[in-house]
Amino acid sequence: MMSIRSFFICLMMLWVIANSAVVQSEDNSSIPRVAGQPEENSPEQSSLPAQKPTELETLEAAYKREFAFLQSQKRELEQRIDNFRQKSQASERQLEGNIRSLEQKNVSLTAEADRLNRSIEQVERRSEAARERNELLQMTFKQANATLESYGFKLQSQAQFEQAAPEKKLAFLFGQGLRLLRQVGQVQRTQDKFFLGDGTEAEGTVIRFGNIAAYGVSPQGAGILVPAGGEQFKMWSQPAPEVAKTLAAGQQPPTLKIFLFESQDQAIEEKAEKTLLVTINEGGPVAWVIMGLGGVALLLILLRVLFLSGASANTRRLTQQVNDLIQQGKHQQAQELCQQTRGAIARVMAATIRNLDRDRPHLEDIISEAILHESAHLNRFGSVILIIAAISPLLGLLGTVTGMISTFDIITEFGTGDPKLLSSGISIALITTEVGLAVAIPTLFVGTLLSSWAERIKDNMEKAALRVTNISQVDKKVEPASAASAEPEGPLAYSAV
Repeated sequence: MMSIRSFFICLMMLWVIANSAVVQSEDNSSIPRVAGQPEENSPEQSSLPAQKPTELETLEAAYKREFAFLQSQKRELEQRIDNFRQKSQASERQLEGNIRSLEQKNVSLTAEADRLNRSIEQVERRSEAARERNELLQMTFKQANATLESYGFKLQSQAQFEQAAPEKKLAFLFGQGLRLLRQVGQVQRTQDKFFLGDGTEAEGTVIRFGNIAAYGVSPQGAGILVPAGGEQFKMWSQPAPEVAKTLAAGQQPPTLKIFLFESQDQAIEEKAEKTLLVTINEGGPVAWVIMGLGGVALLLILLRVLFLSGASANTRRLTQQVNDLIQQGKHQQAQELCQQTRGAIARVMAATIRNLDRDRPHLEDIISEAILHESAHLNRFGSVILIIAAISPLLGLLGTVTGMISTFDIITEFGTGDPKLLSSGISIALITTEVGLAVAIPTLFVGTLLSSWAERIKDNMEKAALRVTNISQVDKKVEPASAASAEPEGPLAYSAV
């Protein structure tokens, strides 16, 4: 507001200055100029203006009037500003009060809304609980009605039962249930028909232990009865004729064989005995592949056992006989003995004896070559057996993944309501792993044993060949020594003769 007031004051001052300049110019123009008189005024003429003080006074008076007017305008504007400030402050205080009041109302309304929401949630939970209890009661009534009617217990009139209060319905159902328990909790003997193990129908005495077990005795056979469906019984596969006959005679058997069932309406199917072929079929194609590899591994193991047993036959006796012949210098007989004997050690020793006349480095090379030649026969099928042992569990893992994928596909299409649909995929997943491990573990174990056997045969070949070589080298050193000791005796003997 002060800037507006200053602007007005400056504007009025400019207006006053402009008016005073206009008046002065008019006064100057009104003074007559004498012809021929120079423009410069004489001192007498410059001191002559008599109206000038009056004009100054007029300007001063006009300025004072304008200043007084501006002062009054200033006071009026300040008064208006003060009034406006007071009104605005009052309005501001009033608005702040209204805002605080509205905030309090908002807080209270929010709290009330939260309380109402909680109340609504409680009411909804109670309503949902009441609805669930009502559904549970209705389901209980239906199940009780079906159960009681299966035993010949009729409910009251349907309309009367439906119109009764829930507590009266429950009381009536519990009463009927107690009557049923007392009735079925007794041992009953009746004459009825049942099926034997071969499917033929027989008539005889049926002993019932409530609704959980039954026995049948007839001239065609006796034993434990199980539900066959349609409120019929059939003879169980496990024989128990003595127990049934003892119970029919009213006596207590020393050992009670019993089959417990839940309902007579649901047929009991005997569990078929699983064979190896059935188990492999449940494992699918992967299980058959693993079993095929297992058969191949078994055949190779048998062949490898035959090879190794033939290569190591009579090893110790042959080695001792050849060593004795070499010590006696009978190299030809030792070589013939090795050629007549079957086995890898005999062939290596024959090659060694055949080249005893060569120097030792050359002879050792010949022995190494013979051992390498025999090693190819000794290692036959060893790698294949170990490869089968390594592949079998991996194929089992492949079958596991395949079975799980099949199970998930069935779940996606049919859901999880029927466990029998899921059993095929689970069987593939588990049986393939079982078959893979069953093939891999013994194959790896036997394959490792056969590899150790082959290495032991190689060691025996090398030892036998080195033994023959060492004995031959010793004999060669002994012969020159004996010849040197016999040289002086020759001339003496010869001269003596």
